[in-house]
Amino acid sequence: MLLSTLAFALMNAFIKELNHYSPFQLVFFRSFGSLFFTTIYLKVNKISFRGNKMSLLLYRGLTGVISMTLFFASVQYISVGSAVTLRYVAPLFAAILAVIFLKEKILPLQWFFFIIAFIGVVLIKNFDSASSTLGVGLAIAAAFFSSIVYILISKIGHQDHPVIVVHYFMSIATLVGGIGTLFFWTEPVKTLDWFLLFSLGIFGYFGQLFMTKAFQFGQAYMVAPFKYVEVVFTLSLGVFYFQEVYTFWNLFGTALVIVSLSLNVIYKSRKG
Repeated sequence: MLLSTLAFALMNAFIKELNHYSPFQLVFFRSFGSLFFTTIYLKVNKISFRGNKMSLLLYRGLTGVISMTLFFASVQYISVGSAVTLRYVAPLFAAILAVIFLKEKILPLQWFFFIIAFIGVVLIKNFDSASSTLGVGLAIAAAFFSSIVYILISKIGHQDHPVIVVHYFMSIATLVGGIGTLFFWTEPVKTLDWFLLFSLGIFGYFGQLFMTKAFQFGQAYMVAPFKYVEVVFTLSLGVFYFQEVYTFWNLFGTALVIVSLSLNVIYKSRKG
């Protein structure tokens, strides 16, 4: 999981470095690179490309693309550390959606954790040195659509191979990103930019691969909280590479979000 978070943090840093390109262009390169790896994996292991739950896979891919595009857009307006933190409030939305669509129950202590996370979001919004209402709104919207992804993946369950789920996502993202890129294309002039653009798919793929393996090898309630280390890595890159400035209250809000949502994962897993 730590390797996964490092890979995603580096991808986030590349997105920030490339924020003068349109979100569609970034989505295209991010997804096309990963699609290359998923296609090879499915061919080598002779797994059907069709999948079993096609409609759910398509919905998962579409909502995933929307979430990714909104997140990439948010990084253009707010600090990368804050954008990543805000995206991780998705479990809050997912819990509410699970109550509505999956008939799950939220325990009283979980509501307490969610309230603490919400307070953290408010602190990030009000004390981010690069605060932008639009940027915060885009990041939270990305989190909402990400929560729908969680619900859809839960519905798919073990009926489809994890790589099939990712493959559908990357296929739809490549298509949507490619169409958007036709209208919002910026020609890379630096060799470094080309390198970073193609690296998005590589780091994104291995981030997902290591995360999947982490959940396969360890218990979810032990592994899941380490996912939030991505925020720490990304914040560090934001400070030391992009010279982003974070106030005490901004960092305190980030800590509230990470700690409360981690405790929620542990508490829910043990109660389940």
